[in-house]
Amino acid sequence: MTRPDPGLAQGWCALSALHDRIEAHIERALQAGHGLSVREFSVLDVLSQQHDGDGGHFRMTELADAVVLSPSATTRLVNRLEDRGLLTRYLCPTDRRGIYTNVTEAGRVLLEEARPTNDAALREALTEAERRPPLAPLVAAVRTLHYESTSRPAGR
Repeated sequence: MTRPDPGLAQGWCALSALHDRIEAHIERALQAGHGLSVREFSVLDVLSQQHDGDGGHFRMTELADAVVLSPSATTRLVNRLEDRGLLTRYLCPTDRRGIYTNVTEAGRVLLEEARPTNDAALREALTEAERRPPLAPLVAAVRTLHYESTSRPAGR
């Protein structure tokens, strides 16, 4: 039996470490400045974006997929945000089994206040991670993806 390529495992460990470092840095900044977790910010951010579904709304299952959480974890998170007045849920008018989720005005305001904090913390975390040789190529890849996505003409 051949041993798996250790480079692949090392690459995965580096990617996981980069993710964990970035998420922890952003978490501290969002909590301190806005009382939001990274996951809460992500849900508000995803829901605030234009969506191809019915009227720009997300079903709970679509939201769970978009923020990479289990359906039950997504429901708990949405419950907390709804209790804070940042989200609303309502039944789909064409399928009573479906539940849509929307950001409230208070949620939009908080998101817009928190967005610069999130972006600055992300830049700081990437700059810090870039100083670590095993993480530097991954940071470069993230920066390249960002550059490519912002330099493309709209609609491509």
